Amino acid sequence: MEYTVQKLGQLAGVSTRTLRYYDEIGILKPARINSSGYRIYGQKEVDRLQQILFYKELGVSLDVIKEIVTSPAYDGAKALREHREQLLDKRKQLDVLIANVEKTIASAEGRITMTDQEKFAGFKQQLIDDNEAKYGKEVRAKYGDDVVNRSNEKLKGMTQEEYEEVTRLADEILTTLAEAFATGNPASDIAQKTAELHKKWLTYYWSEYSKEAHAGIAQMYVDDERFKAYYERQPGMAEFLRDAIRIYTGVAK
Repeated sequence: MEYTVQKLGQLAGVSTRTLRYYDEIGILKPARINSSGYRIYGQKEVDRLQQILFYKELGVSLDVIKEIVTSPAYDGAKALREHREQLLDKRKQLDVLIANVEKTIASAEGRITMTDQEKFAGFKQQLIDDNEAKYGKEVRAKYGDDVVNRSNEKLKGMTQEEYEEVTRLADEILTTLAEAFATGNPASDIAQKTAELHKKWLTYYWSEYSKEAHAGIAQMYVDDERFKAYYERQPGMAEFLRDAIRIYTGVAK
């Protein structure tokens, strides 16, 4: 079956403006343009739009989605299986938060007593699950299951004060990194302060710190597009952070 841009938009629940934008950026081209100048979409395009919307639901940026779906190695069936696993992970995360909310309601109504640590356990578990879903495979391959498992346990055991501090540090790193990047010098005082803050942030998750591991994870921020997207607020910023950390740790490569 074929669809005009308007009919496809109605079918998928997206605006015609969005579909036209997808055409402009090359992420979803129509199958053809008819004699009246209308975009016409076929089954292949319908399937691709479904994949795009799946990735968007999972929080993937359009730039990354385009790289994925336009790659010659793209496998639609494999992508669907991965979507299913990620959605199951997302459901698991929501179940944890729902359980936490229900327990909080019971506590507020005086039916149970809830410790301060329990109040934030759901958020910590969600953070762990998010990290596992996004980066778990790569990080476990690089550092091993034992290191990752110990890191997760350390996060679960954080006090509320520690959790608030690590969240504050994450924001401070981005702010300081932007200031350092403006200098253009990864060896500058502000850049080295960024590296120091990054080390401090890591130690909340890592049971043991090493300069080599610190430099290694900085390299991952450059090599892996998902890590890179977090720090790449401006082009070249992830590389700048890596270079600053290399200087800070004294680990060249």
